[in-house]
Amino acid sequence: MPGKFENKKVVIAGGSTGVGFATARLLHEAGAQVIITGRSEDKLQAAKAALPGITTVSLDSNNRQELDGFFKSTGNFDHLVLSLSGGKGAGDFANLPLEDLRTGFEGKFWPQLNTFQAAIPYINKSGSVTVITAVSAVSKAPGTSGLAAINGSLELMLPTIAKELKPLRVNAVSPGVIDTGWWDFLAPEEKAKTFEYYKSITPLERIGQPEDVADTIHFLMGNPNITGTIIRCDGGLVL
Repeated sequence: MPGKFENKKVVIAGGSTGVGFATARLLHEAGAQVIITGRSEDKLQAAKAALPGITTVSLDSNNRQELDGFFKSTGNFDHLVLSLSGGKGAGDFANLPLEDLRTGFEGKFWPQLNTFQAAIPYINKSGSVTVITAVSAVSKAPGTSGLAAINGSLELMLPTIAKELKPLRVNAVSPGVIDTGWWDFLAPEEKAKTFEYYKSITPLERIGQPEDVADTIHFLMGNPNITGTIIRCDGGLVL
């Protein structure tokens, strides 16, 4: 008996690495027709080599003209996953360069909304959109006010958008500390110390893996009775 994703067309924006790639792998294995987008041709080619049969498209999700052309050529599809992200915006507010915060919005908030809006005419109403935010939206941890602004803004918009676009399902997954390339701005030793710290304050005493988040995305995409919902996949970090 065919699975619920077999032959479904799925677009994953930012799908060449990390959570996006883990989601692409899971859906590809479930029989979906997976299309991933990204800006790095090298990363896209590596993803395609790892997952033969997927389609990769190089584009800038801050460029609306490119997005409009991409979705027009792609045609109707079933599910959209927004896994676009940048690495800027963290730091204590008193010393946070506001230009870094602006860059953080340009790396995640605006490209996610740009991609989402451009895709709306082509997403089948029986399908879904899943936005990837982050636990910083609600954690209130020192040094994350800028990240809270970026991710919290996306989360605040989501329920209203879900009502406007009904019956299309619109949800979000909010990861905690996940072992992805996002943390590569830290030197290896500092990264290891940071992960040990987060393990010590997280109830599940572990650092999340991209596959944990991909599994949550997979669940939301496949459940026909959930919309306007944010699921935390954070190991209990915000408890």
